[in-house]
Amino acid sequence: METRASDTATPFPWVPRWRTLLSSVAMARDPLGNLDRAHAYHGDTVGMHLGGVRPIIVTRDPALAQHILQKNHRRYLKSDLTHGLIRYIGRGLLTNEGADWLRQRRLIQPGFHRQRLAGLTRLMLAAAEEWTQELRQRIAAGPALVDIHEAMTRVAFRIIAQATFGTSMGEAERERLSEILTRIQAFYVRTIRQPYLRPWWTITGGYRYHDALSRELRELVRGYIRQRRAAPDHQTHDDLLQMLLDVRYEDTGEPMTEDQLLDEANILLLAGHETSANALSWLFYLLAANPEKATKVREELQAAGLVNRPPTFDDLTRLPYSLQVIQETMRLYPPAWILDRVALEEDEFQGQCIPKGTLFSIYLYGMHRHPALWSAPTEFRPERFAPEAQPPVPAYGYLPFGGGPRLCIGNHFALTEIQLVLLETLRHFTVELPENMVPASVPLITLRPQPGMRLRFQKVA
Repeated sequence: METRASDTATPFPWVPRWRTLLSSVAMARDPLGNLDRAHAYHGDTVGMHLGGVRPIIVTRDPALAQHILQKNHRRYLKSDLTHGLIRYIGRGLLTNEGADWLRQRRLIQPGFHRQRLAGLTRLMLAAAEEWTQELRQRIAAGPALVDIHEAMTRVAFRIIAQATFGTSMGEAERERLSEILTRIQAFYVRTIRQPYLRPWWTITGGYRYHDALSRELRELVRGYIRQRRAAPDHQTHDDLLQMLLDVRYEDTGEPMTEDQLLDEANILLLAGHETSANALSWLFYLLAANPEKATKVREELQAAGLVNRPPTFDDLTRLPYSLQVIQETMRLYPPAWILDRVALEEDEFQGQCIPKGTLFSIYLYGMHRHPALWSAPTEFRPERFAPEAQPPVPAYGYLPFGGGPRLCIGNHFALTEIQLVLLETLRHFTVELPENMVPASVPLITLRPQPGMRLRFQKVA
């Protein structure tokens, strides 16, 4: 036990600073395992030092999560751990704060309403069908092993790029944008977990290189914005970029500036493909490991008369089990596995004082696997999300898209595309685990599978 930087005693247990400093490399390599062990030993809320340097309180307590994200959300903002991304991808909905965030949220929210989402479904289906055509060619001579995360990243980025920019973006540019976003987030996460290496990255040009990637990203996106603005007025586009171009602020009647458009488009590209690619990758892994669940999805398709045609947006409500499979996947492997908040002012939780400036991490991965919240927490049981399931899903114990006012704006978009890709794939193919395949997680900003996770696909008999 030791005194915190604020010199104010807290009721939460703390891992000694020397211990977190000594284990900082191990934490950077395996944050999930280290955090799980810390919670198992110290309880649901524990203090430690990020990178052995910065005081932070990590919690998997749903009541504290709800207090921070919903009940007292005005006293908490995202911390500089998220705001640091502004350097690379701009000040969009993910990284913005305060009145400016609320103004942007109200402006953009209509773009994700059900009616517009239904219109974007054709792009999602086209990408799903393109993926199944590619897969059909690969298995023409027999079952084939597929790097599932590489494949699902291409599918998800194709969907979000086309949903944002229409069909004008070519495959090479989509792949380059995806590569840039991957490199930026991998580097940024290292700067957070190992802050003592920042002088080294300054000297060796790490920051300079990734700043250049950020400029390349912005110029690629800027080119599409200017191309669209220069298009003849009679051309119509039913995509998110056009929505961003058309909306007007209620108080001024003015549109967004070019830099605002850039920031919001970059956030759409990053958040819009990362969560879906990861969820789809883990989804197919879990179905490969639990083939009886995939069979149940196909039986649901057959009962709905959808074996011989792709499902439409209106069909999805008739396929509840496929959605439960997705929800259970996001419980076991939440795309956003941890959230950060900082206290803007002094607060209190269950009689415990929270000093101003306290930094919190809400550990969603640990919460989603908490043995006191979930029966058989590590088992894949989609049925636990059925409407009549008992016990019900614990309040604020399941937050794959966050919670409170900052609930992810694209959650319905993501669930729709994941469900469509899942159904279109299982209509045509079975998926199996290769022998001795053991998955590993890579917790960057989002929770990815380790590169090279391969699954075996073959035609449905």
